[in-house]
Amino acid sequence: MNALPAKHGKPEVAGALHPGPDHTIRRPSLLWTVSESMRFGMELGILGATSPLLLSAPRGDGHPVMVLPGFATSDRMTTLLRTYLALLGYNVFKWELGYNLDQKTAGERGERVVERIEEIYAKTGQKISLVGWSLGGIIAREVTRRDPSMIRQVITLGSPFTGNPHANAISKLYEKATGNDVASSAIRLRFALGHHPLEVPSSAIYSRSDGIAAWRNCISETDDITENIEVHSSHFGFVANPAVFYAVADRLGQFDGHWAPFNRAGPYSTFYP
Repeated sequence: MNALPAKHGKPEVAGALHPGPDHTIRRPSLLWTVSESMRFGMELGILGATSPLLLSAPRGDGHPVMVLPGFATSDRMTTLLRTYLALLGYNVFKWELGYNLDQKTAGERGERVVERIEEIYAKTGQKISLVGWSLGGIIAREVTRRDPSMIRQVITLGSPFTGNPHANAISKLYEKATGNDVASSAIRLRFALGHHPLEVPSSAIYSRSDGIAAWRNCISETDDITENIEVHSSHFGFVANPAVFYAVADRLGQFDGHWAPFNRAGPYSTFYP
């Protein structure tokens, strides 16, 4: 997907200030990458063992939440997270666009995601919180940057939306599946703009032990409504890690218009460095 021009906020010319990737950002270590499957299994086990603690998170107010899956995955991969959020009382929606192959799925300008957001907004009459895992979070930020009028907040989970597009473990697979060249000017612009704060509250949840995306690609500049939350998690664990689930629930549980930074104390405090 090409970088989306903002209707409000930072102008697209900002990309000219960052013409190339930050080569000081390197791809995750091979150890973290090859251990992804093992760690994901462990996180699933911890999720099951500590699931009662998750119910101590703030209850939802019923507002709509749309969950966007990661690269080459579908709504099926976000089932656990969506089920948890529904149990807390949110009106949870799938993205219903099949496998996430970037612009092939979302549209060249993200128009299919925008249409889905407009559909949910028309159905509920409420602003929507977007929770995006990996590539899903990149898309969530881009459509929000283009038009934030229907968005309540954005939460990204291990989403490499800035920095160095080469600094991940699957760039060749991404190029083959999407037809995008990570060295192209469009991708460079996407990553150059990505770190700027949005006009709505946003939380970027990231992990230094992410085996797919370089963690420095997954953090934003911060301001009064923008934060980065570090967790101990694998990349696939973002959709199975109880500490991630708790942080997402905590962020969604805030009253609209009364945003405050995440408090790392609580039942999963040891998961937050």
